[in-house]
Amino acid sequence: MARAFLFPGQGAQTIGMGQALAAAYPAARAVFDEVDEALGEDLSGLIWSGEQDVLTLTRNAQPALMATSMAVIAALATEGVGIDAADYVAGHSLGEYSALAAAGAIGLGDTARLLRARGLAMQAAVPVGQGAMAALLGLDFATVSEIARDAAQGQVCQAANDNDPGQVVVSGDAQAVERAVELAKQRGAKRAVLLPVSAPFHCALMAPAAEVMAEALAGVEIRAPRVPLVANVIAEAITDPARIGAMLVQQVTHSVRWRESVAWMVAQGVTETWEIGAGKALSGMVRRVERSVAVRAIATPEDVKAAAESLS
Repeated sequence: MARAFLFPGQGAQTIGMGQALAAAYPAARAVFDEVDEALGEDLSGLIWSGEQDVLTLTRNAQPALMATSMAVIAALATEGVGIDAADYVAGHSLGEYSALAAAGAIGLGDTARLLRARGLAMQAAVPVGQGAMAALLGLDFATVSEIARDAAQGQVCQAANDNDPGQVVVSGDAQAVERAVELAKQRGAKRAVLLPVSAPFHCALMAPAAEVMAEALAGVEIRAPRVPLVANVIAEAITDPARIGAMLVQQVTHSVRWRESVAWMVAQGVTETWEIGAGKALSGMVRRVERSVAVRAIATPEDVKAAAESLS
């Protein structure tokens, strides 16, 4: 039996996340304090008592979700559960940075600064309104990839997130994505909806952001993770620091191969996953990939106590 710790991506953020953990565990509070210091601002104040639309801004959501996940890791450590309780770590998009921080590959302050840079660069890469993303439900990845190619018509339209067997997200120029939504409906999608995002993530339009991240990552020490990372770009485990850095750069413009990542972990013997931080979206995706996998989420002090009893 093997176990994976999973780290959520953008969309899971909510006002108040991690606040109870910070109140219950000094080590969790210290995570938020260190992130605040690294960014030179009161991000924790925004997370706990700010406005949802401000927290949802890419520049804020990315480090905020990482901080919340790392607060869970710190609380688990207080209860005697280390990262070595997992056989693999994996994160969805920005969650990959959380996974690497949890596995000791990147320092907490560096991770916060990298995610702030990543959020700003991704937002700056495409003017607001020129890009879009849409979720196509009820179609497989191959079908959606074909729809994206047909919808492009000289513009950018790519299958950006292969989340599970019935949920694939496309990303690109707004007009092309709108064409993809109509084509998906014609080709049998259960639903095809534009997503409320501020930029078209994980497609070729993010190339300027990839350049920014290449430079930012070059200035940060990446160590071998204590637990192998199942990387978004290749859907298999890696531990080599140089390769991890390269994958993080490629990830900006490359599709998130989450369905394949889950399937790869299952093939390695993973029978349970623990979602670390805000929300339960990844747990739902895991179950839709492989129903036999036991899924649990850790977000509150009560969750931490229960997990410690199970994992110790």
